[in-house]
Amino acid sequence: MHIFNRVKYQTPESVELEFVLAGIGSRAWALVIDYHVLALILVVFLIAWVAIAFQLIDWLSNIVGSENIGLWFLAIAILVNYFVYTGYFVFFETLWHGQTPGKRIAKIRVIKDNGQPVGLQQAALRALLRPIDDTLFLGAFFILFGRREKRLGDWIAGTVVIQAQTRPVSTLTISQQAKPISEQLLQTTNISAMLPDDFAVIREYLLRRSGMAAKARNSVALQLAKQVKAIINLEKVPENVSPDLFLEAIYLSYQQSSNFGQ
Repeated sequence: MHIFNRVKYQTPESVELEFVLAGIGSRAWALVIDYHVLALILVVFLIAWVAIAFQLIDWLSNIVGSENIGLWFLAIAILVNYFVYTGYFVFFETLWHGQTPGKRIAKIRVIKDNGQPVGLQQAALRALLRPIDDTLFLGAFFILFGRREKRLGDWIAGTVVIQAQTRPVSTLTISQQAKPISEQLLQTTNISAMLPDDFAVIREYLLRRSGMAAKARNSVALQLAKQVKAIINLEKVPENVSPDLFLEAIYLSYQQSSNFGQ
């Protein structure tokens, strides 16, 4: 049994990714940090607003002569406070790929239910529903007793909060044997038939293969090689060339072709 709840996602390359869900403790810690940062921002705004508002109220009262100008300035201050409150989470979660300053310190991150990074829509929905989740600790209740540890904002936005994993920088290494094969492929096949998305999938596989089990690596390489053969109309792979080596050669061929980076 796992101590922490986990979620699994399948990438387009048939690689299974597993994440640990962020618990109530790390999420509460992140929220405390974010609320302290927000409080500092709002205090600075209110001080500046009061200083400006008093001068404008006196000036407008002499011109317009209305006694309700102060109430208008108060209403504007309340609206700006709300926009800063929601905008803080929307801005950082969109710009920092699911993290706010608090989440970054707590080492947690928001992602979509399909494992992809959150966008503006998901971040906005989560921020708009945050006041409801904070009311009577409703969000904490959902997180504590929900199987996927989601608050109401996560359910509506289709997101989940995970522990951010620190991974070593991936390096893409190509064997020397792939170079002559890539030159042969350039002369005998139509590499230009490949789309940028096809190249991106091959590159992603070559980056991740070192962390894959041998059986999974062979299976994915064989599947990708078959797909590439069909795309470039290659009837037969050169002799004594493994699917892994073939994909390396395709990677080099595509880079050298006139359709890439020219």
